[in-house]
Amino acid sequence: MNPLTIASMTGFARVAGQYNTTVYAWELRSVNGRGLDLRLHLPPGFDALEQALRETASRRLKRGNVSVGLTLKRETPASMTVDEAMLGAYLARALDLARRNPGMASPRAEALLALPGVIRPLGTDTAATNGDETEQAALTTQLALSFEAALADLATARAGEGARLAVVIDDLLCRIETLTQSAWARAAEQAAQHRARLEAALAALLGEANPVAPERLAQEIALLATKSDVREELDRLGAHIAAARALLTEPTAIGRRFDFLMQEFNREANTLCSKSASLDLTAIGLDLKAAIEQLREQVQNIE
Repeated sequence: MNPLTIASMTGFARVAGQYNTTVYAWELRSVNGRGLDLRLHLPPGFDALEQALRETASRRLKRGNVSVGLTLKRETPASMTVDEAMLGAYLARALDLARRNPGMASPRAEALLALPGVIRPLGTDTAATNGDETEQAALTTQLALSFEAALADLATARAGEGARLAVVIDDLLCRIETLTQSAWARAAEQAAQHRARLEAALAALLGEANPVAPERLAQEIALLATKSDVREELDRLGAHIAAARALLTEPTAIGRRFDFLMQEFNREANTLCSKSASLDLTAIGLDLKAAIEQLREQVQNIE
């Protein structure tokens, strides 16, 4: 097994940078999820980035609940000033929207000051500042590139967690394999145990005066042995262990298929316990169920 072939869905990444006077930072947190659920928290004015970010994330990640946060801070040097006309125009538009949409939050000062053209270098005119769309587009491009870097870091973190996860999973598979082998040894004793129980029950019920014909006794024992035969279940458990190890060597996302395989593990362990004719085999079956449940919990973390 190559432990680097699986990725966990748990990870964290942070990438920070600066473009001109804007300091930015991406923070990505990922946890378990049935599919890929990307939750974006972007500053006002950057909603246009959302679609591109989702497409980029879907190319890199397959599963997981991923929370994406972007923080921006515009550094204002002493040579900067507030364009009161531009600020007033933005404020008037924001207040108009708030009046037309009851319940909408009032505009915040920090959000208004962060809008393009509100803060400009001292000595420049409004017309020059209004042409700041090129600057905003360049910042957006820089943010998109840095998001790809953050995704790469997140993928690396998830792969590292996956490598640690693979070690735990391999240990649990070895445990299940050992218990399966022990169950094989106890399974061979099932027929003899059925015979001893049946003979003891008949002796207690009938005594020696009315013995049961050996042929009839053999038939009953054969019937009980057939009903309690666990060899098929143990064969399938061995096949499931081999299938799990094969999955761990695949370079693609295996979480969903491994999760389905765990249902088959559980089915065989449950049947084994229901067919058991001895306390020893039942104990092994219960240990198997516990190990399989531990394995299932770990599999829930695989992408």
